Amino acid sequence: MPHPLVSQAMIDTYQQDGVVLIKGLFAGYVDQLRDGVAANMAEPGPYASENKKSGETGLFFDDYCNWIRIPQFREVIEKSPAAEVAADLMQSQSVQMFHDHVLVKEPGTSMATPWHQDGPYYFVEGQQNISFWSPLDPVQQATLRCVAGSHRWEKEVLPTRWVSEEGFFPDEGQYIPVPDPDAEGMRVVEFEMEPGDAVAFNYRTLHGARGNQSDSRRRAFSLRLVGDDARYVERPGRTSPPFPGHDMTPGQRLREDWFPMLLQR
Repeated sequence: MPHPLVSQAMIDTYQQDGVVLIKGLFAGYVDQLRDGVAANMAEPGPYASENKKSGETGLFFDDYCNWIRIPQFREVIEKSPAAEVAADLMQSQSVQMFHDHVLVKEPGTSMATPWHQDGPYYFVEGQQNISFWSPLDPVQQATLRCVAGSHRWEKEVLPTRWVSEEGFFPDEGQYIPVPDPDAEGMRVVEFEMEPGDAVAFNYRTLHGARGNQSDSRRRAFSLRLVGDDARYVERPGRTSPPFPGHDMTPGQRLREDWFPMLLQR
C-alpha cells in the first residue's frame, strides 16, 4: 500500500506529468528546516551563491550538499516520510540520497529562477529519480513552476549558468535550447502552497520560479533522491554538484558511503 500521503492517482500523475503536489510532506518539520536554513545562511558551504546579476534587486541565496554538516537537515531526511513517498511515486524498491538544496529569495528579489531541467547538470541517469521542493513560507507568485510532460522529451534542455546564462557544457547537438514555456503555450503547472507542502518532480522536468516581489521571505528546501535504476554517467565537464574525488565509473550505482540508502523494500 502507498504511504497515506500518496494515492494511486498521484502516482499516475507523477509518472505521466513528471510533477505532483504532496500536501504536508514536511508539515511536522517546518521549524526544524527553517533553523537549518538559518544555519546554512550563517555559514554557507563551498557551493553557495547569492546569484548577483546586474540590474536585479534583492537577494537570491542558494547552496547545496550541506545535509551532513547541518543536523536539522539530516534529521528531516532520515525521519520524515520523504523516502517512503519517493519510493511510491518513483515506483522503486530502493531510495538513495543524492543531495539537498536551499533556495532563499528575500523580499523584493527580482531575479527569476531560470527555466531548466536538473538532470543535465547531474552525473546521474535513470527514470527513477525525484526532487521535493518545499517552501518554508506561504507562496503564491514565487512558487515553483513546472512544465507537465517535459521529463519525457526526447532531448534534454541545455544546462546554463544562472547568472551569466552561458552554456554549462559544450552543446554538440545533444541539447535543445532553453524554451519559453509561457510564450510557447506549454502546460505550466504551479501551486499555491503552505509551509511543509512539497512539489515532487522528475530530474528532467523543466521548471523555474518567478522572483519574490512580496514583502515576506521565500525560503525553500529541496531534497534530491534516486531509485533502483539510477546509475553514474559521465558528462562533458564538471557537474553540479561536482562531488570531487567520487571515483565512480559509468554504469555504476552511486556509492553508498557517499549517497546512503534511505529505504530498501
